[in-house]
Amino acid sequence: MNREVKELRKKFKEYDIDGYVIPKNDDYFTEYSKINRLKIISNFSGSAGLAVVLKNKNYLFSDGRYTIQSEIESGKHFKITSYEKIINCNLFKNLKLGLDPKLFTHMQIKNYFLKYNKVKFLSNNLIDEIKTQKVINNTPFFLLKDEIIGENSESKVNKIINYLKKNKADNLFVTAPENVAWILNIRGADGPNSPIPNSRLIINKSKKVFLITEPQKAKELIKKK
Repeated sequence: MNREVKELRKKFKEYDIDGYVIPKNDDYFTEYSKINRLKIISNFSGSAGLAVVLKNKNYLFSDGRYTIQSEIESGKHFKITSYEKIINCNLFKNLKLGLDPKLFTHMQIKNYFLKYNKVKFLSNNLIDEIKTQKVINNTPFFLLKDEIIGENSESKVNKIINYLKKNKADNLFVTAPENVAWILNIRGADGPNSPIPNSRLIINKSKKVFLITEPQKAKELIKKK
C-alpha cells in the first residue's frame, strides 16, 4: 500500500467517514491544474479520472483512453474501473463518503453517489493535508492587444446586459475561467499548459462588472481599466 493512501485512511476516523473521493479537476473544474491531487493519491497522470479510497479497497475510474496507462500507473493499489460505472455507483453501498464540495457540482454528487451511499462535505481537502503543495502563482493577468481580438470586451458585456434585460434577470454569474477570459479579453498563467486566468465574473444589468480572483493578479487590469 502506498504511503499516501495509508495517511489518508488514518484520517477517516477523525472525520467520521468510510471513504474519500478525489477527482482530477481543481476548484475551477479544469483538468489541467498545477495541483494534481489525483496523481498524488493514485499515481495516475491521465487528464480524466476519479479515485475513491475506502477502508479496505481503492477504486480508480477512468475512460477508455487510459485503460493500459491506468493499470501501469495505479493497478498495484487501485481497482481500475470504467468511468461510466461511477453513475449511481453500486460497487460499494451504505457508506459515508467524504469529499471537498468545491471540486464537485451538485449534479455530480447526486448522480454519482447518493443512490447507494451518503456524502459528507469536508471544509479541509484531505489530500492537501497529506501533502502540501506550494504553488507560487502571482503572475498578473494581462489584456490582449486590440489588433488581435475580434470583439472588444465592452461590446461583449453589452450583449450580455441586453440578454439579462430581455430575460428579466439581474446578474450573470460566470464560473468557467475560459469564459471569463473570452468576455474580458484577458489571459493569465494559472494553468500549466494554457493561459487561463483562474477567476469568476459577475455582470450586473446596470453594467457593473465584478472580477473575482486573487487581488494581486488583477492589479495590472485595474491600472489599465
